[in-house]
Amino acid sequence: MGKILSKLPQARHFHAHETARFDELSGLPLATFKQRACAIAIDFLIVSILREMFSMHGHHEEEVGCSTIVHLILKAMNHVVEVIESFVYFAVLVKLMKGYTPGKKLMKCRVVSVVHHDMTWWHSIERALGYGASLLEAGFGFAQFFLTRNRQCVHDRIAETIVVDVRPSAKRLANEETEVVSEAQAPLG
Repeated sequence: MGKILSKLPQARHFHAHETARFDELSGLPLATFKQRACAIAIDFLIVSILREMFSMHGHHEEEVGCSTIVHLILKAMNHVVEVIESFVYFAVLVKLMKGYTPGKKLMKCRVVSVVHHDMTWWHSIERALGYGASLLEAGFGFAQFFLTRNRQCVHDRIAETIVVDVRPSAKRLANEETEVVSEAQAPLG
């Protein structure tokens, strides 16, 4: 046992790799709730239109009163397919469009990783799956936007992302302490 322990490194040191990235992101303007809500509404509208155009999983008008087990299973499978389609839309587009979806592009906001320079597949997948977590408890995960300092919803915190405002009028904050003072002095409403 002594030989094994002597071959292991004796000292380990913590390396805060996020610090440099946090410093790069510090002061970026965050997207407003209105930008984010409109962006996701646009994206869900696009998903609905694509779903209707391609109608790959055969939605048929159900007969009134038809409630056999097979019918219920098929109906449940259609809902699962719809969730998968939405997941694929959000995960693939956020990765391939470098933090944008069509809705976010139109609303001039972008998803940014707080630990990597580019959105990775893992971040995109986590974020897409995180929408389900944000919908839990009657959408309280989305309401957490108002409760967190960096305006992160549950899916943002799960995927370690923020959503920044990329409008030309949005200016980077030069001094973070200025924002804290102005928030404390700003009237509510």
